[in-house]
Amino acid sequence: MRFMMLMMPKGYENAAPGTMPDPKHVAEMMKYNESLQKAGVLLALDGLHPPSAGARVSFAGGNAKVTDGPFAEAKEVVGGYWMIQVKSRQEAIEWASRCPGTDNETIEVRQVQEFSEFPPEVQEAAAGFPDLKA
Repeated sequence: MRFMMLMMPKGYENAAPGTMPDPKHVAEMMKYNESLQKAGVLLALDGLHPPSAGARVSFAGGNAKVTDGPFAEAKEVVGGYWMIQVKSRQEAIEWASRCPGTDNETIEVRQVQEFSEFPPEVQEAAAGFPDLKA
C-alpha cells in the first residue's frame, strides 16, 4: 500500500518567496528520511516552495484561469511530502508519528488510490495509460 504523508507547516501560507527552512531542522529531517530509506519504505520525497511562489489554475465554466500566489483563502498548505510503501494504514501513521516535527507542523497521511481499487468502468476509461495497470 502506498501512502503520501503531507507536511503542512503553519504559517507557510504567508511565507515569502525564497523562504528557506532552519538548517538544524533540516538536519533532523534528514535523519528521519534516512530511517525511512534504510527501512525500505521510502519511494519519494520533496519539499515545496511556499504558495507565494506558486500559481493555481481553476476551471470555472470550463475555462482555465490562473491566479498567482499567495492565496488569501489558504489556511493550510503543503510544504512537502513523502511517498512511502508500507503494509497498512497503521504502519504509515507510525512512520508519520516518528517524524521530528515541530509545534507548528502537522502531517496528513493519505492512502494512494491503486488502479485495482477502481470499478471496471473507471479502469476501462483509464486503460490506455500504461503506468496505471496494477
